[in-house]
Amino acid sequence: MAGSAHGHTPAAWTGVIISFIGFCIAGVFMVAANLPGFWAGMGVIVLGGIVGGAMKAAGLGMPKESAAVATAREAATATARARA
Repeated sequence: MAGSAHGHTPAAWTGVIISFIGFCIAGVFMVAANLPGFWAGMGVIVLGGIVGGAMKAAGLGMPKESAAVATAREAATATARARA
């Protein structure tokens, strides 16, 4: 995955960090047997997805690659495999 830079964007990092905080909140309140706190944590998790999606829509996510770029990548990968 490192070669494709999957998820290395401000939108992805922000969404994951917010969701992680929500998982931590929900986990603490689940152990404490506090249902309102648990559901508040679940709400933070959903908020992370919404914020990440909004940031992606605002242009802070991975740009969609064109068909020409995808074809060139496939050709380069096939050439590299043939040499190996």
